[in-house]
Amino acid sequence: MRKLVILGAGTGGTVMVNHLRKRLPREEWAITVIDRDNEHYYQPGFLFIPFGFYTKKTILKPKSKFLPKGVEFVVTEIDRINPGSNEVILQDGRNVGYDYLIVATGAEIVPSETPGMLDGWRETIFDFYTPDGAEALAAKLKTFPGGTIVVHVNETPIKCPVAPLEFAFFCDACLRRHGKRDKVEIVYVTPLSGAFTKPVASQVLGNLLEKKKIRMVTDFNAEHIDAAARKIVCYDGREVPYDLLVTVPTNMGSEMIERSGMGDEFRFLPTDPNTLRSKKYENIFALGDATDLPTSKAGSVAHFQSEILVENLLRAIEGKELKPDFDGHSNCFVEMGRGKAILIDFNYDTEPLPGRFPFPVIGPMPLLKPSRLNHWGKLAFRWVYWHMLLRGRKIPFVPARMNMAGKKRPDNAPGGLK
Repeated sequence: MRKLVILGAGTGGTVMVNHLRKRLPREEWAITVIDRDNEHYYQPGFLFIPFGFYTKKTILKPKSKFLPKGVEFVVTEIDRINPGSNEVILQDGRNVGYDYLIVATGAEIVPSETPGMLDGWRETIFDFYTPDGAEALAAKLKTFPGGTIVVHVNETPIKCPVAPLEFAFFCDACLRRHGKRDKVEIVYVTPLSGAFTKPVASQVLGNLLEKKKIRMVTDFNAEHIDAAARKIVCYDGREVPYDLLVTVPTNMGSEMIERSGMGDEFRFLPTDPNTLRSKKYENIFALGDATDLPTSKAGSVAHFQSEILVENLLRAIEGKELKPDFDGHSNCFVEMGRGKAILIDFNYDTEPLPGRFPFPVIGPMPLLKPSRLNHWGKLAFRWVYWHMLLRGRKIPFVPARMNMAGKKRPDNAPGGLK
């Protein structure tokens, strides 16, 4: 009996096991999934918790519920991978051998990476990238009397790169709804040179920040946080004061990757950007937030990667050459508040552009333009996530490789783009 082991039962690992249990003969292949707990959160829902739309319980389900029959699920901490002996060493002392390994251990926030961040943790400094952090922030916002709210991205890459922008937009909308916007200054602090990594989307999103009177501070790399004085201090000496700091701390991969000696400085696994195979080990593959790929760390990316990775893993088993078919495809909704959202669709080579999605002309969803339909699309995605994406079912009209149909470059694009 040959053995496939999948590390992580989050989005990427769950999608992969649902695909592969159907494709690998049961009499020939044993599949084991290993994760440290049985709690599967719908992570896009974290954004909504601080504003009272969700609670932890409403976006939580057991991971085991989404794993197919005929798969062994081991709930325990992973100590490390030993690629030399093709084994995963568990912290309870057991060793699990594999013929092929898929790493889908995700990413996590590490506030300890920034000096001073933990000094005000959950008092004046909050995150919303964890369920506990989002609920603590919800309680804080209810009693916040006014002042300066700083929405801060510490450094990239981060999970869901647009989430901090969404938080700023949501915060503006909620304050206006309650008649308190004039009592609060919102400041968006980013290490990027603009609101997004690519010029067209950066211009659109930056204009929206300006329209909503959200001040943006760019090229800001925090050297430390002075929690007592309530200010973020940049390496170049600039300071941004706050009354409430909503931060996205440094994101890093699993500590297990570091203990295995297999990761980069952020504990992400070096992965071929097109085949999704480890750059060093031929029988190890990776997807989702655990990789070092220059694409968004988002659920949509794990979904698109899974369709490519299934075929490449099967080709590897058959001794065939892998296909470099993953193009970095990502799409996501950017919540604006007040019942509107923006949709962006892009890949390694093509930045987010205006147009219509998924079909040219008829859409029905506009790209890079706020609309109510996009907002309803984001809300509907929660159902799609639980009932289709995790179960490895095809999502109609959204292919793994990005389609240029319906997209156009604006005449006034930044940098002379046409």
